[in-house]
This record gives sequence, structure tokens and C-alpha cells, in this order.
Amino acid sequence: MSRSSPRSPTPTHRLERVSELIRHALAEILARGDVLDETLERHPVTVHAVRMSPDLKHAAVSVMPLGGRDAVATIDALNRHKKELRTLIAHRINLKFAPDLRFALESSFDAQARIDALLKSPEVARDLAPRDENEGDEP
Repeated sequence: MSRSSPRSPTPTHRLERVSELIRHALAEILARGDVLDETLERHPVTVHAVRMSPDLKHAAVSVMPLGGRDAVATIDALNRHKKELRTLIAHRINLKFAPDLRFALESSFDAQARIDALLKSPEVARDLAPRDENEGDEP
């Protein structure tokens, strides 16, 4: 059996497993309040996804503060405590190297809100309305 190509666009099982371990560890750290920061204490943070680099040295973490309020301040607070979070994750997960964390705001919630607004627009509602059976049979 051949190994997967290192340039493969799909993550390997190991990458997915490590991503989930880091996501769970980070969510637990933030939920327990292990990092002392006023911004993080005021705004609960949802860790949406973690994407690992193929060498497992970098982790891109997608987060969203609950309700979406003060998102920029929350990202700044997470970036300020990046080293502390990395150390706490390293104590919870047994890896050769603790990955460098890069925090980004999750954008799928905004995309979902745009799609919901589009589906509720009058033009789309008109197209989705039930048709009368005799309406389409005009000569």
C-alpha cells in the first residue's frame, strides 16, 4: 500500500486526530479559565476548528466569542496569551513538539447569516411559495 502524498489537500487521520485533541484541550482551558485575562473571562469563546500543518508544528485555530461581540478584542487577548496556551496544551497532549498557535475569527457564522438573510428575502420567498396547479396550464 502506498503512503499518501505529503502535498495531499486532504488531511491525514493523524492530522485530524491531533487537531481534535488540540481543539478539545483548548476548549477545556478556556472554559475552566486557566488563562487569567479580563476579556476572556467576560466573553466565552467557541473553538470551532483547528487545522494543523503537515509537520504538526503550526495550528490555525478558528474561534468565535459567544454572540460575536468584541471579536477583535478576543482574538487580541488570545494572541497575547499564545505562549501560555501553548504550554497548557503541551501539558495535556503528548506530542514531540507543541504547535505554534495562530488564532483567526471563524467566518462560517457570517456566511450562514448571509445565506439565511438571502433565503428570507421576498424574491426567494416568492419563488419558494407553493404554486397553484392551474396556474401553469395557461394557453
